[in-house]
Amino acid sequence: MSATLGVAAGAAAPLNRGMITISIMLATVMQVVDTTIVNVALPHIQGSLSAAQDQIAWVLTSYIVATAIMTPLTGVLADRIGRKRLFASGVIGFTLASMLCGAATSLEQLVLFRTLQGVAGASLVPLSQAVLLDTYPREKHGPAMALWGMGVMVGPILGPTIGGYLTEYYSWRWAFYINLPVGILALLGILAFVPEATVTHKKGFDLFGFALLSIAIGALQLMLDRGSTLDWFDSTEVAIEAATAALATYMFLTHMFTADEPFIEPGLFADRNFVAGILVMLTVGMMMLATMALLPPFLQNLLGFPVITTGYVLAPRGLGTMAAMMVVGRVVGKIDTRLLVLTGLGLMAWSLHEMTGFTAEVSTSTIVSTGIVQGVGLGFIFVPLSTMAFATLAPRYRNEGTAMFSLVRNIGGSIGVSVVMTLLGREIQTGHAILSESITPFRTALQQAGFPSVWNLSTETGLAALNAEVSRQAVTIAYINDFRFMMFLCILAVPLLLLLRRPQKPTARPT
Repeated sequence: MSATLGVAAGAAAPLNRGMITISIMLATVMQVVDTTIVNVALPHIQGSLSAAQDQIAWVLTSYIVATAIMTPLTGVLADRIGRKRLFASGVIGFTLASMLCGAATSLEQLVLFRTLQGVAGASLVPLSQAVLLDTYPREKHGPAMALWGMGVMVGPILGPTIGGYLTEYYSWRWAFYINLPVGILALLGILAFVPEATVTHKKGFDLFGFALLSIAIGALQLMLDRGSTLDWFDSTEVAIEAATAALATYMFLTHMFTADEPFIEPGLFADRNFVAGILVMLTVGMMMLATMALLPPFLQNLLGFPVITTGYVLAPRGLGTMAAMMVVGRVVGKIDTRLLVLTGLGLMAWSLHEMTGFTAEVSTSTIVSTGIVQGVGLGFIFVPLSTMAFATLAPRYRNEGTAMFSLVRNIGGSIGVSVVMTLLGREIQTGHAILSESITPFRTALQQAGFPSVWNLSTETGLAALNAEVSRQAVTIAYINDFRFMMFLCILAVPLLLLLRRPQKPTARPT
């Protein structure tokens, strides 16, 4: 899979960097938006297709698992059929699969087509990053990664907003149909402007290594997705998935360090900046997607926001990320990159600290302001981290590296969502039990004149009303504890910055 790549563009065919950037960013945004655009539409899809609660989750799981398994294959496919051909094929496949998803008439069809979406679109994000890194000289990698980061980071944030609007005013099917015009424009741009990369060294395909890695990733994703539903290791299924993931990972690592031509070359992990970068990205992925998984149900179920309002309230988070990336893209290389990442982690930690003060009566302005700060923090993290992770990585590892970068971010997101949802469920039960213990007829506070009359301990209606309020407060406390957990996770990521080395400032060359 390792290959020394060069962009096949000579003096007779100068690069149109602007059109290349627009074309690949359309493909990137289309793919990453689909990781979250369906989330808010799930209740509508469930009703339309008459699916059970545990069944409808496969609409999300099938896409995530397929994408995770196929992402590491990006490098070897790019080597074998060409990066431009793979890019164009991915856009075509993803767009067609989107149309099939929109036309699905049963849950089985939708899950199958979502799987095809994940398979076809897995290569789009890593390929877009690799193309941008090759299209722009090293001294302009910062602004280039800012543009790429806008799509990768803002897409999942804006997904619920777009999905909520389309579902509210049209149909959940338009959450998939919207990909058609975007896919067509991206394909035309890729075919017209993106140059093919020349491969000067090609290697064989390590089928055994790929199979082991696929089994490990697939089992891990299934364990993370099903664990919170099946009560983790109390379930035989989850235990089997965990054991399979661990065994396949061990066998893959052993094979990688002993095979003549392994699926992933060990040399990729010899670059300290790259390894440190993916470790930090693992943590960032956990925090970003975990927050986006918590906020929609917090707003809809606890605060009673309708779907469309939830989307509007979450949208400023993406605007904060875009604004930060535009600023950071201009200063990367002029300021120590580690300080920029540290600033971003600090802003995220501060916003999460503010979110620990949320109540069931929190104002919309408070939610929006903390979202903007958190979005700015993500922008300060993602661009410099992406730039530094690839600053010292040899070009021959670029396809592999970008695929691994995307894979780690996605796995981090899956881990984060699984952990916070599990903690949320347990904290709700614990909080309800603790609060209920204090509700007795002998408690003085319950007998005061200002105590609401509807909470009457002597009637069934009063007990039900009081229990509803206890449940509401228990849910609020559970969300607060999740926000606090992510705040500490953000702080714990700071020491990883010590592993990053500041690369030597590149010498500018004509563009």
